[in-house]
Amino acid sequence: MAVDGFKLLAEAHAYLLEAVRGVPEGAWGAATPCSEWTVRQVFHHARLDQQALVMQITGDAPEGDPFQPVDALEADGRDAAVQLEALLGAAMKAWESVREAESVRTPMGPMPAHAGTAVAALDAAVHAWDIARATGQDLPLDESMAARLEVPAGQIVDFVRDTFGKFGPTVDVPADACRADKLLAFTGRDPRWTARVS
Repeated sequence: MAVDGFKLLAEAHAYLLEAVRGVPEGAWGAATPCSEWTVRQVFHHARLDQQALVMQITGDAPEGDPFQPVDALEADGRDAAVQLEALLGAAMKAWESVREAESVRTPMGPMPAHAGTAVAALDAAVHAWDIARATGQDLPLDESMAARLEVPAGQIVDFVRDTFGKFGPTVDVPADACRADKLLAFTGRDPRWTARVS
């Protein structure tokens, strides 16, 4: 399947923004499917990843270490969403500046711009799911988006897992599981994960 990485990234950014805007005020400290991180930390990781993926285009390093996200917000959740929207806009602008490039430098090595945007979309989408699931929002990963994310997942998940120790081991799911569940499981997420009730 030919994937329009730029369109996919726009959809994934919208999904991430929707999830962040929907975080209830008292839920930023909640546990997430990323077992060692709170919602705040997944939020910071997701936004820093989007900066890291374009840092070799922009020449600007991320504001922090994506793999050591802080467990704090500078302001309230509403401001977090506003800040995220601006950051995602800047990241998309960076990708647009190399739209026609056959080879773009990225942290995973050189790749065409349309492939780099698809990788960025995968990252944004799975973390949107993490945040939505952790905060009880009815925002499942869309089947159409999941189908288009299979290509970048196949290209980078094992590489990131083996090289950086990120992404947990693949989770077993039934053979007849939907594409979204299979994609989440491949990235080390349990599609059946539910927020703990305190």
